[in-house]
Amino acid sequence: MQINVRKRGRIAASLAVSMALFGGAAAVTATPAQSAEPAGDCTPAYPMESLAADLEASLDGTVPVEGATVVSGTEPTIFTGDVIGILEDGIAPGLDMVLARIDVAAMGAPDVTGIWQGMSGSPVYTEGGDLIGAVAYGLTWGSSNVAGITPFEEMDNYLPDPPAPIVPVSDGQARMIAAKTDVTRAQASEGFSQLRIPHRVAGLTAARIEELKSRKKFKNNDYLVKKLAGTGGNAAPDAAVAEDIVAGGNLAAAASFGDITMGGVGTATSVCDGGVVAFGHPFSFLGTTTLTLHPADAIYIQHDPLGAPFKVANLGGAVGTISGDHLSGISGTFGDTPPLTDITSTVSYLDRERTGTSSVSVPDANASVTFYEHIVNHDRVIDGIIPGSEVLSYEISGDDNGTPFTLGSSDVYASDYDITFESPWEVADLVWILSSFPGVTVEDVSSTAEVSDDNATWRVDGLEQKRNGEWVKLNRRNPAIVDAGDVLKLRATLTTAGDDTMVVPLDMAIPQKAEGRRGYLYVEGGAWSYTNIYNANNVDDIEKALAKSVRNDQVVADLYIDGRRESIHRRTASEPTDMVVYGAKRTYVKVR
Repeated sequence: MQINVRKRGRIAASLAVSMALFGGAAAVTATPAQSAEPAGDCTPAYPMESLAADLEASLDGTVPVEGATVVSGTEPTIFTGDVIGILEDGIAPGLDMVLARIDVAAMGAPDVTGIWQGMSGSPVYTEGGDLIGAVAYGLTWGSSNVAGITPFEEMDNYLPDPPAPIVPVSDGQARMIAAKTDVTRAQASEGFSQLRIPHRVAGLTAARIEELKSRKKFKNNDYLVKKLAGTGGNAAPDAAVAEDIVAGGNLAAAASFGDITMGGVGTATSVCDGGVVAFGHPFSFLGTTTLTLHPADAIYIQHDPLGAPFKVANLGGAVGTISGDHLSGISGTFGDTPPLTDITSTVSYLDRERTGTSSVSVPDANASVTFYEHIVNHDRVIDGIIPGSEVLSYEISGDDNGTPFTLGSSDVYASDYDITFESPWEVADLVWILSSFPGVTVEDVSSTAEVSDDNATWRVDGLEQKRNGEWVKLNRRNPAIVDAGDVLKLRATLTTAGDDTMVVPLDMAIPQKAEGRRGYLYVEGGAWSYTNIYNANNVDDIEKALAKSVRNDQVVADLYIDGRRESIHRRTASEPTDMVVYGAKRTYVKVR
């Protein structure tokens, strides 16, 4: 049963900008980690006016600084450097960027000569210990030890304009950078760009990702997050704990976690009074949001000869909520996690069975996680891309503006190439539609799939009408003929590739008001039918559409009779058969 859905791309247009799917940690719990709140540093901000005065007074035009970030594990490493200038309005109008030369070579990361993805948020201090800001930007040309720093005095503010993807550097500024660093003038002229946050999707292999990207249906979908990266190893929930989130320590934000973890790891800038600010730039620029807050354990810094190095890390359990995702960074609190939608998939194949779960904190990610949870769990159980068939049952529960609801359905699918890709769309589409309704909260999505190797299907091969006691073949030249108020007795002949046949009865009552009119009769396999919820505006509309839906293993007959005053539509469907049914037959109907 296909579903025609409205096209909305908000999650693909926001999360996917900087949130590809994260994968270093899959086995994280849906409850907050059992650990104490970090003590906090509450370091005061160093005003930009004071920093500008320090630069003016300096003999060589630089100001020595210290910073902290994690190279491996959870303990921050101290680094040193020099502020070399301030790029006015470098991040946005009214938001300057501090430029600093960082001594990366002394930090002990093998083969790493430049600041890395995941270093975003690393605090930078004056010699007196005041907090200048957070490392957040790097030169666009590749690995570099020149960092762009977001002023800490701005990191709790909301600014209206998003940052440019590349911060331009004037000729004079490029000459200044080249004079005080080993960066050439041409390289500096390319400007600064926001340091990326390392992301992956747990469970999806690189081979599966490439296979998905080759599919037209996948590429044309509007709601799925498409920027994927292959997974690393899984991590235990206690890989890191809340106390590990300190200034300069690892910090992760996630829209979902579990089998599918949509998120990324950066660095905390400051922890104070149960709150934390981090990154120094947006995560996905979601504004007020409900991301989960996680500690993380860095495995190592990966050298990249073609670009900036990046941090590889495992996530710990959720320890709080990231409620702000803004121009100058992310902010959140320790303790309660946001409300979560649990996505659960149980898959059985041969003698193998597994139940997988992902928890989603950002409603716009519900549909993507539903789809990818299905793919990941099938791949883990089936352990290959295979043809086959599947019986899939699902249930979606939630709240509709104060009224609980539960929707459910069951269907059968078949594929001659990849059964895993054939079956997730119906439930993912429904979750997407439901999550878009104002006041509707999706709380749980659960599915159960039974997969087999048999991918045989039926095809509608013939259509007949019982007329005057005999079965008459129908086609476009030989229409059905029936009296108004009578029953149109039909049967469809189904065949398989192996020449097996079966006959499916279809009886349809013809209303008296159709007398003297002509119509069109469409008889289709359920796999060629679809449930049209494109115009659904609420949960009731969805429920009605599902009640009228036809399973893939049924045969459905639709009669359409046009009229000046009133059009007539009649539908009848067969009982479920034992296999998916494809194909269709068309004919005319004359009503006497």
